[in-house]
Amino acid sequence: MTQDDFERLQTLLASRAGFRLTRDRIHLAEHRLAPVARREGFDSVDALLSALWAKPVASLGWAVIETMLNPETWFRRDRAPFDTFARELLPAIGRVRENGLVRVWSAGCSNGQEAWSLAMGGLEAGANVEIIATDLSQRAIERARAGSYTTFEIQRGLSASAMLRWFEPADEQWAAREELRHVVQFERANLLDEPIAGAPRYDVIFCRNVLSDMDPAKRGMAIEGLERRLVDDGCLFLGTDERLDGDTVAFRPVNGRRGLFVKAPSALSRAA
Repeated sequence: MTQDDFERLQTLLASRAGFRLTRDRIHLAEHRLAPVARREGFDSVDALLSALWAKPVASLGWAVIETMLNPETWFRRDRAPFDTFARELLPAIGRVRENGLVRVWSAGCSNGQEAWSLAMGGLEAGANVEIIATDLSQRAIERARAGSYTTFEIQRGLSASAMLRWFEPADEQWAAREELRHVVQFERANLLDEPIAGAPRYDVIFCRNVLSDMDPAKRGMAIEGLERRLVDDGCLFLGTDERLDGDTVAFRPVNGRRGLFVKAPSALSRAA
């Protein structure tokens, strides 16, 4: 991959998906694009990129973008946010919602482990919960929707008892049981898209370990979109090490709860 190709790839990811591809990742880019080139019938990554620059095709462009996204995730990642969600937020929010319904958005759900983890917490808490899980990658959404994982993937975050409670054997893998599937809906979505006018807002948003990989110019747009999609008394979960300092005045951190944010007074004033 030439330096010019890499710079154009950086621009593509930033403009279409908002993600930052730093210069030290050129070799990672070549490694990840090689299977895409083979799948699309090109002899090399250089040939793939040359064809894309010569005739930008939406499907090929998104295939390139999707393969550069970080799919790293596991069940109940960092655990504390999921405990707070299930044991504290769901009961508190459910008490003040019609029919006790709590609407949750897993934004950047990757292969689905986060969304299924939220569903487990909700069902274990006996809550009336509805979970919408989205990701930019169509391949990730298809994998998440299938809800089928290897034993290694299941045990990366779940105990043996939780595995047996919520998943069932299926063709040498473990598939999410129907009661989990009943509360989760998977859709492809871009965090940079404008909120749909009149769409219901969410009580809780999980957008963990997503914003830190975004281009600074697009990060603010994504945060604004999260704020507009969250109810005024809702909660936002970011990664435990993610901060919003200098990015926005829309949210403020909750003391003693790493990664948990609520709307700042300034955001509430604008909404009023």
